[in-house]
Amino acid sequence: MNQKDKPLLWLHGEVKSPPLTSDARIETGYLLRRLQMGDDLSLPHSRPMPSIGRRCHELRVDDQTKTWRIVYRLDSDAVLILEVFEKKTRKTPKEIIENCKKRIRLYDK
Repeated sequence: MNQKDKPLLWLHGEVKSPPLTSDARIETGYLLRRLQMGDDLSLPHSRPMPSIGRRCHELRVDDQTKTWRIVYRLDSDAVLILEVFEKKTRKTPKEIIENCKKRIRLYDK
């Protein structure tokens, strides 16, 4: 890790095999590393999540039979991981959104 790289701060969730396949875990690691180095990701890899908060995004990782989402916030000094979940519907469940908002409030105190 370079001195300029942002650390990952895991507020909730983890990325491991299983449940992710090894390939999905490698792709996730690659995308998270790009975020640490300051790269801006856009579709199809990431999309903004203003319903959660400013600087919040959803990382998209397609696995063999599942679709994973990693909700994160880009801060000036870190990448906050707010949630890791299997996406089963088109809309992000309200419970996920509320949990992420709560984690942000607790972190920002």
